[in-house]
Amino acid sequence: MSETTVSVVVVSRNRPSALRRCLVGLSQLRYPAFEIVVVADPAGIAAARDGGFGETVKLLEYDVPNISAARNMGITHAAGDIVAFIDDDAVPEPLWLHHLTAPASRDEVAAMGGYVRGRNGISFQWKARGLDRHGSTYPLSLDDAHATVLTPAHGHAVKTEGTNMAFRRDALIALDGFDPAFHYYLDETDLNMRLARTGQATAIVPRAEVHHGFEENRVRSADRVPRDLFDIGASWAVFARKHIHEADRATHWKAVQGAERRRLLRHMVSGALEPRSLRRLMARLEEGHSEGLARAIGTARLPRRAASPFLRFVSSTKPHVWITTRPARRKRDETRARKLVGQGHVVTLLSLSPSAFYHRVAFTEEGVWRQTGGLFGRSERDQPLVSFHRRKVRSRTERERVTFTRGDAIDR
Repeated sequence: MSETTVSVVVVSRNRPSALRRCLVGLSQLRYPAFEIVVVADPAGIAAARDGGFGETVKLLEYDVPNISAARNMGITHAAGDIVAFIDDDAVPEPLWLHHLTAPASRDEVAAMGGYVRGRNGISFQWKARGLDRHGSTYPLSLDDAHATVLTPAHGHAVKTEGTNMAFRRDALIALDGFDPAFHYYLDETDLNMRLARTGQATAIVPRAEVHHGFEENRVRSADRVPRDLFDIGASWAVFARKHIHEADRATHWKAVQGAERRRLLRHMVSGALEPRSLRRLMARLEEGHSEGLARAIGTARLPRRAASPFLRFVSSTKPHVWITTRPARRKRDETRARKLVGQGHVVTLLSLSPSAFYHRVAFTEEGVWRQTGGLFGRSERDQPLVSFHRRKVRSRTERERVTFTRGDAIDR
């Protein structure tokens, strides 16, 4: 698999700072043959160029709120054997592509998906999930240490998350890519359902990890509070027309409406949503559904040959550096960490306070993996609330924990 070429497609709109950070993360990938394809609005293109990526990545300007059409543009210019996708508000672990693409050595595997950590860098937003015939997700119990190849039962599919998934390019072309009728939401779900019908397999790869931040966009706030439900309603209408038996569509739509109302009520109870917004948002859901019933379906046609040659991204092969610091010397060690990143190293800075605080992991704008928390606090949610360690032992334990996703580390 080391010779398999990969195109990483990033779609971005109205989030230039997040895109720049994502590109810094992608530049640290430890994979021998990959390119980066950015499909972004003018602000995103400018941010990529200003960040020093103008000559090293493919930059495609696109300023329409349609993620499926934007991804199809990326596929058109993707020249790799495999096309991987990541959101602009996400950052991959350095060994992401190494793990994610490994199952493609098996001929029956057409798609691959990894695990997604949330904004605290510890908890998982999504692990392994399946899809039923109505597009609803359900958890899959799999081995969290190894890839699992799945061929779903009739009417079901394996869910791949839009911010951490990859497909053979020829499989995407055969499926006509993403359906532009899905402007936002259910775009990868529709693709998963169509792929399942071909009988091809999907691999779930737990160690192919991405950290996802949930930046705000036009339909939700940074706290995931809905701002508009129009596109969700439209996408469900399109999905039903494509995948749900006509006799079941009315019942399914009522279930969707009920689920969305309950979601809004939870936000109201928490104080994140004003009561007067509920009626407006539910009306927008209905308006979107009506519009989705009339949208043209399956209009994408993608070329078999890429529109541009493979543009190999040359990333550093310098080793992963591990720095354990204390609050008193954190500023000095942060400066040292940034300098090492500039020299081409992947750097983890572990800052342990004498407490039992939960740990958090963040990828900084400068490209440092910063982990903070208590010497006695937990770094995985299934660990005890308090565990007593010596500093040296705790540092070694944390370093071993990320070896499979970030690589072996040397102390500095």
